[in-house]
Amino acid sequence: MSQTIIVRCLGRKNYATCWEAMKNFTNKRHSGPDNIVDEIWLLEHDPVFTQGQNGKAEHVLNPGNIPVIQTDRGGQITYHGPGQLMVYVLIDLKRKHLNVRDLVTKLENTVIDILADYGINAAAKREAPGVYVDEKKICSIGLRIRRGCSYHGIAFNIAMDLEPFTRINPCGYKALQMTQFSALGGPDNTQEAGLKLVNYLMKNLVYTHATFLPDHLE
Repeated sequence: MSQTIIVRCLGRKNYATCWEAMKNFTNKRHSGPDNIVDEIWLLEHDPVFTQGQNGKAEHVLNPGNIPVIQTDRGGQITYHGPGQLMVYVLIDLKRKHLNVRDLVTKLENTVIDILADYGINAAAKREAPGVYVDEKKICSIGLRIRRGCSYHGIAFNIAMDLEPFTRINPCGYKALQMTQFSALGGPDNTQEAGLKLVNYLMKNLVYTHATFLPDHLE
């Protein structure tokens, strides 16, 4: 089992650019050698609504001037923007002996672990993947699995404008309230939160070594 992972700290990137890069990376894994190292991408996005594969148009209420992109992850509509930590997990699940449910649980537990560091009690909901604090959602999870390899991942609210969530039914749930880490006593920047989260993610996914690479996408 591979115990090494590459971590890319990408700053703020356009959603479509990252999505295309994730697909290209996964295609390369399928057509190339089977020893390509797994990667985690940490970043923020320009404001955008993303609609999952089976997303329903009725959950897009009033997007205004924020673009809506139909994507290939699971789940319904959600919002991404500055101050939200995106954690994209590009993992060979077959090599790690994980199924999709295992991966979702480990991602949820990673966020629960970092929140617990700040005395914040959080929980996951099997019927509505993600992490919740006092019934408010702080983290959404959406994945795509292709031939045993994952991409997309975690959207973790850190210190962002939550207003755009009122323009949709977040994750397909009417009146679902959102919250964020900084409002609960956590860090107010994605860089600090991202580095802490990587430590828990490595522990939960059993990686012993991380190589950090600069801002670069192929």
